[in-house]
Amino acid sequence: MTAAVRAVTDDDFDDVVQGAGRPVLVDFWAPWCGPCRVMGPILETMAEAHEGNLDIVKVNLDESPETARRFGVSSIPAFLLFSGGELVTTLVGAKPRTVLEKAVADHL
Repeated sequence: MTAAVRAVTDDDFDDVVQGAGRPVLVDFWAPWCGPCRVMGPILETMAEAHEGNLDIVKVNLDESPETARRFGVSSIPAFLLFSGGELVTTLVGAKPRTVLEKAVADHL
């Protein structure tokens, strides 16, 4: 994980994600999930490209199960986009960068 993509946990999710002053794309993942690992480099390049306009964070499902349950995440990878502290978009499964970019475009 680069400095551009931050890890968040059950403990700091609300502060980091729902208290953010800009949109936040949350990646729910686990180290044992192959498709999740494929998404890592895509998210890193997106984080660098949108630095200052979009935060991208990762929530490890194994380490932060409460947050996953709270938002009904049952399949990973799952991408939840928050804007103004509210959940605005959910995507499930590995996606090409173009799909992720389209999902965040209206909120940047």
